Amino acid sequence: MAEKEEVASFHFPDLEALKKGSEIKVLNATLKRAIAQGNLEHQKARIYFADDQEDKYVETAIWGLTDYEIVLKKNVVVPIHRIVKLEI
Repeated sequence: MAEKEEVASFHFPDLEALKKGSEIKVLNATLKRAIAQGNLEHQKARIYFADDQEDKYVETAIWGLTDYEIVLKKNVVVPIHRIVKLEI
């Protein structure tokens, strides 16, 4: 498990972590639910992602969502294209 403060120092490649369109659609729907729960109830999500070294995960609330990134506390961002799985 990575600490959310460490995520800012990770390097994320440009390649898509998920290959199937159906997986990407499920991820996008889950992201929308996670942002609502993070903002309304401060509920944490487990975010699995891949940087340039290995697969990692972090447990934290998702505070914001752009077209390309999720925003965690203290404006730490994770590119959506590098997220492998999201559990809320």
